[in-house]
Amino acid sequence: MKNSVGKVKKKHQKFLKELKKSHERSSEKSGRVRAPRNVLPVFMKFRGRSTESNPSASPLAEPRRLSLKVALWLLDSPRLGAKPQVKHFAGRLLKQPAREGVVEAQSRLGRMLCRECGNARDRRIGHELLRQAARAGDHSAQLELRRLPRD
Repeated sequence: MKNSVGKVKKKHQKFLKELKKSHERSSEKSGRVRAPRNVLPVFMKFRGRSTESNPSASPLAEPRRLSLKVALWLLDSPRLGAKPQVKHFAGRLLKQPAREGVVEAQSRLGRMLCRECGNARDRRIGHELLRQAARAGDHSAQLELRRLPRD
């Protein structure tokens, strides 16, 4: 325990030294203060599983997956899924995974935009998301595209 506390103190001291050097350099040039890019303070580091042991795992993958799961849970919930505010919130949660190419998010967000939205822009975006999900092999998106009228 003492060893890890000592490491944290050393890292924090190193951060402060680099910050001071950076401040001196930047005040000479432009008067602006910048933190060094390669050193994060202790309180900004990710906690939990170590990413050094698994370099392929990105620390942002887990929150994105969580937002997808929360959105799908909200939409599948009988009581919550019927409320417009919940649908709006779930749509916002699905937006980023759909942009990144998650097929399930594209399919659900596309269906939601085509069925629930009144304006042509949202229906056009939903149609495009459904088309992308259908190309990726999502059967529910393929069925929804067949069901929708062609614009």
